[in-house]
Amino acid sequence: MRIEGHDFDLSALPGAVPALRATVDAAQWRTACCRIAGDGGRLVALWGSDGSETGNSLAVHAAYATPSGLMLITLPVSAGRYPDISDVFPAAIRMQRAIADLSGMAAAGAADDRQWLRHAAWSAGEYPLRKNFSARHPPAVPGTGGAAPQNAAAGMDAYPFVQVGGDGVHEIPVGPVHAGTIEPGHFRFSIIGERVLRLEARLGYKHKGIEKRFEQMDLIQGARLAGRVSGDSTVAYAWAYAMAVESAAAVTPPPRALWLRALLLERERIANHFGDLGFLGNDAGLAFGLAQFSCLKEDVLRLNETLFGHRYLMDVVVPGGVARDLGADGVNAVRAECAVLERAVATLRSVYDEHPGLQDRFIACGRVAPELAAQLGLIGFAGRASGLAWDLRVEYPCVPYGELDVNMVTHRNGDVAARVTVRFEEIAESLRLIRMILERMPLGAYAAQVPAVAAGALGTGWVEGWRGEVFIALEAGQDNRIRRLHPHDPSWQNWPLLEHAVLGNIVPDFPLINKSFNLSYSGHDL
Repeated sequence: MRIEGHDFDLSALPGAVPALRATVDAAQWRTACCRIAGDGGRLVALWGSDGSETGNSLAVHAAYATPSGLMLITLPVSAGRYPDISDVFPAAIRMQRAIADLSGMAAAGAADDRQWLRHAAWSAGEYPLRKNFSARHPPAVPGTGGAAPQNAAAGMDAYPFVQVGGDGVHEIPVGPVHAGTIEPGHFRFSIIGERVLRLEARLGYKHKGIEKRFEQMDLIQGARLAGRVSGDSTVAYAWAYAMAVESAAAVTPPPRALWLRALLLERERIANHFGDLGFLGNDAGLAFGLAQFSCLKEDVLRLNETLFGHRYLMDVVVPGGVARDLGADGVNAVRAECAVLERAVATLRSVYDEHPGLQDRFIACGRVAPELAAQLGLIGFAGRASGLAWDLRVEYPCVPYGELDVNMVTHRNGDVAARVTVRFEEIAESLRLIRMILERMPLGAYAAQVPAVAAGALGTGWVEGWRGEVFIALEAGQDNRIRRLHPHDPSWQNWPLLEHAVLGNIVPDFPLINKSFNLSYSGHDL
């Protein structure tokens, strides 16, 4: 691809997709964005970086999915502003706002430039992802006993929610504190009667400083943190991280390691679909579904711990391969489990499909039309339920998916019923893939030594997790340390679609619609 005379350099990613990389100027930043959109490409991620200790070497980076592979574009930012691209890719809006909060670079001309992540956790004019930022607690407010409340510094974080007017319109605020142990998120409903006219979410209340923490680690230590960015997607994040390190180091893991990673990824997909199908049944009044799917998920997690040492498979995928092999007894155990799960899921699907109460709640509820899904960039299983045929295991299959002939599951209705159907069919496909992996997995080593990575080396990882694609961009520093790492969760693209999905539905349907997406707070709130 050429943009105004600029050639894109091709970098090979061992065992992954090709990546085209280029540094551009402001005009080329916009031109490339428009060209990619016109060619049917998608925005994968958008993030900022600081290349100096004085904060005067700032840049923004965009990753795009194109027919040629992954395209990485860098724009040096000298005056603190760069061209807005949210008019081309609406999914960029919140990513640009996060860059402004964390790195101090603003998208010039953006329709929405409200702060997104700060929540008074650091002072205005300070930017945590700059190299000269010194982490500390927010200043104490007189009369609070030394503690800084959520609205510290006299309204420093007064957030301008969009107001909806008209006769009979009123608001229902939900959160940010929720029941149970999930992360906080605030949902502002504008309703008339019980029908939702507008929903606006605000996240970022538990900003954990993960990106900053990576900068204090070496490449091996970073693997543990990567697997904990979003605990329900530990395999996807760990694999994407390992892929990024391996591409920076120009090392390819042994074939057996890549097949074992695929086995772990499909087990993670099955376990999460089980959990969500149970809660979807429960939210629609079928507690039986929750009980049954909870038992199935627990069985999968227990076998994970028996075979790989951790219920959620943390620390199993590592740079260079995997930390544990699977012996003959383990292979037999997984095969036996697949047979049991296949029968149970077939029975439960017939219950869900034939239960009039569930179908009444599922059908036409929380619909995202294919046209809107494409416009706003819906991805993952939710996107496939709205007719978007996109799955990295099919579009850009890394080893071993190119040999497995993955059947991509898609539907067009885009409602809760479609998202439930996609989950059932993806479970069946994952069970088929696991059987094939067990049959074809090569023998041999399951880990390779990863050499030291040169300072300034770049690496990327891109994996189809159960929720959608997980992306990681890594820049190596001195002494095999991490200079900058950006992990990107599919929830960044999908949270805005949840706001659209609930429109026209009644308030009591929101928990059902929300669970049908089951987006990550943790993966979004880095």
